[in-house]
Amino acid sequence: MIVTEFDREDPALKVQLADLLEQTWPEAYGGQGAKEVDQLLQKDRIAIVALADDELIGFVGAIPQYDKTGWELHPLVVRDSHRRQRIGARLMTFVEDEIASRGGLVVYLGADDDHQQTSLSQLDGFQDPLQALKEIKNLNHHPFEFYEKQGYQVVGMIPDASGWQKPDILMAKRVAEYPDELKQPEK
Repeated sequence: MIVTEFDREDPALKVQLADLLEQTWPEAYGGQGAKEVDQLLQKDRIAIVALADDELIGFVGAIPQYDKTGWELHPLVVRDSHRRQRIGARLMTFVEDEIASRGGLVVYLGADDDHQQTSLSQLDGFQDPLQALKEIKNLNHHPFEFYEKQGYQVVGMIPDASGWQKPDILMAKRVAEYPDELKQPEK
């Protein structure tokens, strides 16, 4: 398996990515995978692919924000048959290194909880949201724990972002070295 930049001129690779998006998230991309691929491969974005024998088995994209100091991760997807093989982790490392090389400071993402996979989906997110975030529990294999293993932190949520009691969990990771002149002196 290799992890590399997406060949934006390869039509077969584009079709494979569209199919993977439609299979993974049929409610979001059913019949619209090719249109999403066009968005993901815009010139200013980062597009990284995992390939095994010319088969696309994973993809991660990043969108520049905040004058390219912040980058939104969108999306990370790995073919079902290849999950739990550290492919997602390798894609994340590659995209983070690429963002850092372009002067990026932080990568962030939203991890929707639209299938009641965390404790956040069992409450009104506007009632003491900071406490709810401190006490977040994974109830059914929500990917926020995968991102935590990659060094991301839960930094907030948008209650009801995907519907009633379906929050978007916001996570972020610094990918640049923190400058010494900004560090607080130790007490």
